[in-house]
Amino acid sequence: MAEGPGPGPGPSVLFLHPDLGLGGAERLVVDAALALRARGCRVQIWTAHYDPARCFSETRGLAVRSVGDWLPRSLLGRGHALCAALRMAYVALYVLLLSGEEMDVFVCDQVSACIPILRLARTPKKVLFYCHFPDQLLTKRESFLKRIYRAPLDWLEEYTTGMADCIVVNSNFTANVFKNTFKSLNHIKPDVLYPSLNVSTFETIVPADIASVIPQGKKYLFLSINRFERKKNLALALEALYDLRGRLDAQEWNEVHLVLAGGYDERVLENVEHYEELKTIATKLNISEQVAFVRSFSDEQKISLFNNSLCVLYTPSNEHFGIVPLEAMYMRCPVIAVNSGGPLESVLNNVTGFLCDPLPTQFSEAMEKFVRDPALKNTMGAAGRARVTEKFSSEAFTEQLYQYICRFTT
Repeated sequence: MAEGPGPGPGPSVLFLHPDLGLGGAERLVVDAALALRARGCRVQIWTAHYDPARCFSETRGLAVRSVGDWLPRSLLGRGHALCAALRMAYVALYVLLLSGEEMDVFVCDQVSACIPILRLARTPKKVLFYCHFPDQLLTKRESFLKRIYRAPLDWLEEYTTGMADCIVVNSNFTANVFKNTFKSLNHIKPDVLYPSLNVSTFETIVPADIASVIPQGKKYLFLSINRFERKKNLALALEALYDLRGRLDAQEWNEVHLVLAGGYDERVLENVEHYEELKTIATKLNISEQVAFVRSFSDEQKISLFNNSLCVLYTPSNEHFGIVPLEAMYMRCPVIAVNSGGPLESVLNNVTGFLCDPLPTQFSEAMEKFVRDPALKNTMGAAGRARVTEKFSSEAFTEQLYQYICRFTT
C-alpha cells in the first residue's frame, strides 16, 4: 500500500484498475491520478495487485490500495479474461461494502465488469470508463470451446461498457474500432482523450549508469521498449537487426547494439515464455552478441537508454495508441514504428521518425538511415520534442480530464 498526501479541496475520485504494473495502461492511470491531484482532487487508486518494486515510481506518492490478489489470475494458464473480470468485481465490491471510503466519481479502465457493481452504491455516483481497446479483440478464437467460452464474456464487456456515464478512448483509431466492435453501442460516440506525458518526471530523474547493459565500443544503439508479449511482435526488431547486418560493413556491424527492454512479470506465463522465445530467435539468427535483454527496467535506466539510442523500434501492429513513441519523441529520440494504429496519430513520417510496414527489410532500411546520417537523430529528435509539447501536453490532458470530473460533480 502506498500513501499519498492528504485530501484536496476538490472532488473525490477513485480509480479502479486490474493490475498496477508497468504497461501503457498503468502509465495512463498514474498520469491521470497525478493530473487530478494537481487540480485539487482527492485521489485514490484501487487495484487487485500492486508491487511498489515493479511499478512506476510515482505510485509511491499516491494513495494506492490493493485487495483481492488472493483470487487467481488464471485457471491452469487459461481463463485470464474471466479471472480479470472476477478480480475487478471483487475490488468494486470491497470498495462499496468494506472500504468505508466516500467518493464523488469512479474512473475505471480495461475491465468494465466492475461498472454494474459500482452502480449499486447507496448514493449514485458517476462512472467514467477509459477504453484502451475492446478486450474481445485481444484474443484468438482458435477452437469451438474458446468461442463458447468467449461469447458470454464478449456480451458482458459490451453491455457493461455501455453502463458508464462517460466513455473515452485513447485515439481516433480506437474510436473507430469501438464503433465497429460494439454494435449495440452505436448511439454512443466516445470522446478521444489522448494519453500525455508527465514531463516533469523526465526532467527530474537522474539517468542511471547503463554500462552493464551496453558493451564498450557500441556506437549505434537501437532500443525497443515493450512488454514481453507475443502481440508486441518484438521478433520484428530482431529480424530487422539481422537484415541490417547485410547493409553494413564489418566494422559498422560491430558497433551496432539492440536493447530489448520491457515489462516482465514472472507471475505471467507469457512473459516468461516469450522472453525465452526471443532469446532463442536471437541465437538462431546469430545476433546474440548484438542484443541485450533488460527486464522490468527502472525509470532511471529508461532515461539513459533514450539518451544513448539512435532511435526506438516500435513493433506492434494496430497498437491502440502507444505511450512509448511519446516518451521517445519527448526525449528527442526518433521512432521507427509500424504504419497502423496509434502511431499514425503520434509519429509524423519522415519528420519525427519513420512509419513502415511490419517487415524486417523496411525497418532495417530505416535503421540504416540513422547509421549513415549521424545528424538525423538530432533533426528528428528536435521535431519529436516539439510534436509532443504541442499536441500531447499534460496541460491539455489534465484540463480535458478535469472537465469531465467537474461535469459529474456540479
